[in-house]
Amino acid sequence: MKNKVRFFQSVNFKIAFSFILILLISIEIIGAYFIRGLEKETINNFTNDMNQRVSILSNSLGTTMSQKQGTDTSWEDIQQLLENNSASDIEEMWVVDDKGIVRATNDVGRKDSIVGKKNEYSDIDDFSMKQYVALDDDSNKRVYINVQPIQSPTGDSAVLGALYVKSDIEQKYTEISDTAIIFFTASLIAGVISMIVALLVARSITKPIEEMRQQAIKIAQGDYSDKVEVHGHDELSQLAETFNKLSDRIEDAQDTMEAERNRLDSVLTHMTDGVIATDRRGKVITINEMALSLLGVKNEDAIGESILTLLDLEEEYTLRKLLEAQEELLLDRSKSDLEEDRMILRADFAMIRRESGFISGLVVVLHDVTEQEKTAEERRQFVSNVSHELRTPLTSVRSYLEALDEGAWQDEEVAPEFIQVTLGETDRMIRMINDLLNLSRMDSGNQQLDLEFVNFNELVDYVLDRFDMMITNQNKKYTIIRDFTERDLWVEIDTDKIMQVIDNIMNNAIKYSPDGGKITVHLLETHNNIVLSITDEGLGIPKKDLEKVFERFYRVDKARARKQGGTGLGLAISKEVIKAHKGSIWVESVEGKGSTFSFSLPYEPYEEDWWE
Repeated sequence: MKNKVRFFQSVNFKIAFSFILILLISIEIIGAYFIRGLEKETINNFTNDMNQRVSILSNSLGTTMSQKQGTDTSWEDIQQLLENNSASDIEEMWVVDDKGIVRATNDVGRKDSIVGKKNEYSDIDDFSMKQYVALDDDSNKRVYINVQPIQSPTGDSAVLGALYVKSDIEQKYTEISDTAIIFFTASLIAGVISMIVALLVARSITKPIEEMRQQAIKIAQGDYSDKVEVHGHDELSQLAETFNKLSDRIEDAQDTMEAERNRLDSVLTHMTDGVIATDRRGKVITINEMALSLLGVKNEDAIGESILTLLDLEEEYTLRKLLEAQEELLLDRSKSDLEEDRMILRADFAMIRRESGFISGLVVVLHDVTEQEKTAEERRQFVSNVSHELRTPLTSVRSYLEALDEGAWQDEEVAPEFIQVTLGETDRMIRMINDLLNLSRMDSGNQQLDLEFVNFNELVDYVLDRFDMMITNQNKKYTIIRDFTERDLWVEIDTDKIMQVIDNIMNNAIKYSPDGGKITVHLLETHNNIVLSITDEGLGIPKKDLEKVFERFYRVDKARARKQGGTGLGLAISKEVIKAHKGSIWVESVEGKGSTFSFSLPYEPYEEDWWE
């Protein structure tokens, strides 16, 4: 927020100052015209009055001088006449005769030193009329000089002398200056009063504006609780009412936007797909929790990051190329080569366009397609394996049949052997197809379990007894060791299918055990499960293959397994059977020392009185 506005920067001051400035300029212009006119009128009145007085006195002096010309008493009468006509505004009056001799003066103090002396003023020498304003050398004040010739009243226009009058015009200028000072003082007082009035008026105008400004600040901060107070019924009041309505509209719009944002955030948060939105420069501005989880980044690290950097596409793509050409990408975000660390993401890109067509950003939707890709890969591998497993025996059968067709059937020694091989390969294909059909039924959920309570100890003993009897029919020798719990374990199972699981595991143990090796079978009871483990002393399974041995057609040693006639589906079938019984199956192995295959089944101990 900006600093508080200073008084001299406020609208209050600007309005008041503008008003006072206009007022003062107007007053000063009017005052200038007024003082100028006053000055002109006052000076004209003074000079006219003075000229009239001097003219009258000159006429009087002319009459007196013509009547008593040549007598001494005439000058005394003239002196008396000057003294009688002297006034406060007249500083000096001289009467000079036609010979230039001063005969009378109103200055009594200087009478003896002036009267009877030669005139020293050049203005009187030519006895012409002169009227002008001059600066007095002694007082440094302005004076009005009036020189009036004294003429005889007899009509012959003879000049008898001259009247010199110096009057004080400075006092008139002083009066004008005093009037100007009074005027300007009054103007200043009026200006101050007007300033106060203007501030009050400006305050009444700007107060609603300031209230609206404060309310606008609160609205910007999300506070819509206050309203602008409405004063009067003028335009500002209408503006305040409109502002309050605007505040209500903004609050409603904000609430709507907030609700939409919360709904959008909720949708983004609970989406099973990751969503990322960028600005027009490709910088991340929004990312939901699922996207953060899929990419393994934190929100603060993702916001503001380039989408190319976030998705590790910098080396292969530019933002323009991504916008123009790419709609979908598969991103490998696997942390390692281990199956549990594998992650494949599908990124779908869409541009955010305005109505004008301007591209304002990009939306990326991330889908975790690890399982789909894994399923697709398994499907491709399955088809490849089935094709291979069927092609090999069919090729073999075709070869033998072609040999028989070419005449080998006539050879009594070769023909039976060829037929036996053909029958063996055919049986192998039939077994594999039956296994595939069983897996298909299990996958589709159509395989029904024929459940019954059986004594699991006796069932395992029965299966192992059959393998004990098979020793004499095989070239490989082995020993089966039983390690059973003494307690009878009764479980509800599909007997045929569980026997098939035990057969598959035992067959593998015999196939991969060395001649004369031991096969140990453990049967024990845990809290809610029974666990059967079969341990051999064979080659073991590499660590990287442990998680894959239950996959269809997967073999650790493919050549050896195919040579021994396996279909590669036994353990996969076993896994599905145990899964159908709500149990689990796993393997533990040390390469070079042997393997232990185990499975568990749900088990609830019972009391004998249950059967009574």
